[in-house]
Amino acid sequence: MHAVRLKAADASVTVMSAERAVTDWTRRYFGQWWRAAEVPAESVCAGPVVLAEVSPGRYADVSLAVTRVPHTSTTYAKAQLLLARDEEAGVIGGVSPEEGLAYRSEPANGRLMIYGCEGEPVATATARLAREVMRGQLLRDGWAVLHASAVAHEDRVILTFGQKGAGKTTTALALANWLGIGLLANDRVFVRVNSYGGVDVLPWPSAAALGFGLLDGMGWFDIARERLEAGEKLHPTQDERVTEALLAGRREPLWEDGKELKVQVFPDQFPAWFGVPLATGGEAAALVFPRIAPGAAPAVEEDANPGLGDGDFMSGATEDRYPDVFEVARVDGGGTAKARGEVARRLAALPHHAVVLGHDVAANAAFLAKLTGSA
Repeated sequence: MHAVRLKAADASVTVMSAERAVTDWTRRYFGQWWRAAEVPAESVCAGPVVLAEVSPGRYADVSLAVTRVPHTSTTYAKAQLLLARDEEAGVIGGVSPEEGLAYRSEPANGRLMIYGCEGEPVATATARLAREVMRGQLLRDGWAVLHASAVAHEDRVILTFGQKGAGKTTTALALANWLGIGLLANDRVFVRVNSYGGVDVLPWPSAAALGFGLLDGMGWFDIARERLEAGEKLHPTQDERVTEALLAGRREPLWEDGKELKVQVFPDQFPAWFGVPLATGGEAAALVFPRIAPGAAPAVEEDANPGLGDGDFMSGATEDRYPDVFEVARVDGGGTAKARGEVARRLAALPHHAVVLGHDVAANAAFLAKLTGSA
């Protein structure tokens, strides 16, 4: 067996599998952000564990156990999931026929087993559930989840907010890329009030979705193309049409049903491919509320009235892609109301900057660095 342990603050989980490709995937995905490290399998004797096995036979056994008893159906990770609960044994069974994955959760024991027919789906599901186990521990320990991008400079964290398309990721990557500031998160972060009156920030590891315009503006399009031509791969959730366009050198955005199809970047590809360092945490120092306007010169929007709202915190209603069907979190997906309220009050006292940014990423970075004191 191979084992990889993830750690963030006081939370930890161990991923174990006979398939090294599965644990390698976990170590790669969480890497520096959650201090992923290989540990001796025989040393794992306590704490939450996610066990993964590539075994068509075990998948068939669990599938049969779920479908031959009364069960329910839900959607999990955009796929159908059938669920059956054995109250007496304290076991929750699940099967996703579309993905060829089966699950066995023992919440009371902190054990979750994943069985599948192919390696990559098993590895992806294992990382997903390991992250959910970690999230549950952090939320139960008083952390909350903000919908924000973030960079860290000498432990000072700059948080950027806004709805989809507002420029959260553009703002964070501009600072990280041009100034060498550590990228802490591209879409959401864990936050908790500390004993000194500040707000601590931890990363939420995830793949980053980058549009072709942003990729090109950062100077990364040709880098990504060369890496793909050399046989490397981006995250498997990426649409194949995006990969084809990259390899063909087509920079025009791709759209489907009004939604842009984007490049899906692994966390470790930021430093490995693009030279962007990753940060592991820090204390919130400033809040930025960007607005992207083509052709605009970077500037402060004096008349804007930025402030946090309920929509800036993740909650059960906005976390429906990964409902807690296996009871690994056992708390609202964004943290308790108390934790969110404490964080909102502390963040309200920090500098708030409403800004308009153009498409010149270098100019945006220089302006933001001066505004936030990150230069």
